[in-house]
Amino acid sequence: MPLADTIRPLTLDTFIGQKHLVGEGKPLYVCITQQLPQSFILWGPPGVGKTTLARIYSNAIDGKLYEVSAVRAGKKDIEAIIKDDTEQQKILFLDEIHRFNKAQQDYLLPFVEDGTLILIGATTENPSFEIISALQSRCIIYTLNTLTVEELQAILVQAGLQDISISQYIAKYSNGDARKALGIYERANSMYSDTLSIEKIEDILKDTNLRYDRSGEEHYDIISAFIKSMRASQVDAALYYLARMLEGGEDPKFIARRMVIFASEDIGIALPTALVVANEVFRAVEVVGLPEASINLAHGVVYLSQAPKDRRVYEGIKQAQKEVKQSGNLSVPLNIRNAPTNMMKDLGYGKEYELYDTKSYLPQEISKKIFWKKSRK
Repeated sequence: MPLADTIRPLTLDTFIGQKHLVGEGKPLYVCITQQLPQSFILWGPPGVGKTTLARIYSNAIDGKLYEVSAVRAGKKDIEAIIKDDTEQQKILFLDEIHRFNKAQQDYLLPFVEDGTLILIGATTENPSFEIISALQSRCIIYTLNTLTVEELQAILVQAGLQDISISQYIAKYSNGDARKALGIYERANSMYSDTLSIEKIEDILKDTNLRYDRSGEEHYDIISAFIKSMRASQVDAALYYLARMLEGGEDPKFIARRMVIFASEDIGIALPTALVVANEVFRAVEVVGLPEASINLAHGVVYLSQAPKDRRVYEGIKQAQKEVKQSGNLSVPLNIRNAPTNMMKDLGYGKEYELYDTKSYLPQEISKKIFWKKSRK
C-alpha cells in the first residue's frame, strides 16, 4: 500500500489539519463525535483530508462506506449500492462529485432525502457551479483549506521522518498536498533510507517527470498565462496554454468558465458579442464533451484573443463596489424613490422626477463620483 494509505488516520485524534472544521466544538467535530446522520460535501484541493474525513465519519457512525469515483461510476453503480442488502447505514463517498452530470445528480436526490443514503461528496471545484441546487440544499458544504507547512511536517513525522530540515523542504515543495509530500518521502526513503538528505531529494525531484498539476502552483501559472495571452491578443500562445491544460486533464468547464469571465472583464463593450460566443462555447463543452469540445474551446480562444479589448466595465463595477464598502448604505435621493402610497408621495418620494434628468442620481454624499470612464484613454 502507498504510504499515504498506510498511515491514514482512523479517528480525529490523529487527524492533522482543518481545525476550523474538526477542532473541538467545530461543525465536523460535532457531526462525527455525536454520530449525527448528515449528508455533506467536502470542497478543497487534493491531499487535504477529504477521503480520510469520509472514512473517519463512516467509522464513527458505524456505517457501511461505499467509495465511488464519479469519473468511472454511473447510475448502475448507485443502483447496486441502493439494492445492497445491509443493516448498516449506507454511506456513499462520491469522489469528484462534480464529474456527475445533472441527470446523475438528480438521481441521487430521493435517496439522500429519504435517508437511504448518506452522501459525502468530495470535489476540488466550486460546488456553487458544479453541484445542482437541489442537491446543495440537502447537503452541508464544508470548505477544506490547503495544509500549512507545519501541518505537513507533522504528517511527515507521523510517517517516520524526524529530520526537521528535510521535512520542511518536502512540505514547502508539496504546496499544501499531504499525498504529494508523503509520496516524495516514500520514494526518497525507499532509495536512500539512512542516508537521506535534502540534496538527494532535490536530485529525485529533478528526475521526476512533472505533469500539469490541476490543483497546485502550475495550475494557476498556466491559467494565468492563458488569460494574459488572450489579453495580449497572442493567439498562438493562448492556443498553446489551452493545449497544455487539456492534455494535463484540466476540467474543460473550468477553462470555458474563465473564457466567459474574460469576455466581460477584458473585452466588455468593445465587442459585446464576445460574451455571447464565450457562453456558447461553455454550452458546447457541456453538451459535446471532450475530446471534440477541444475544437469548440479553440474556436472561442481564437475569437476572444483577436477581439478588441476594453476593461472599463470591469474597472467601473470594481470602483462602485469599493465605494459601497467604504460609504455604506447611503440614502437614495428622494426624487428617484418609489412612491406606491400617498403617504410616501407626501414625504416627497418621487417628487420632481424627470424622465431624462441630467442631475446625478447618486446619493448626495458621492454625487460627484465617476465609476464609468466614457473614454478608453
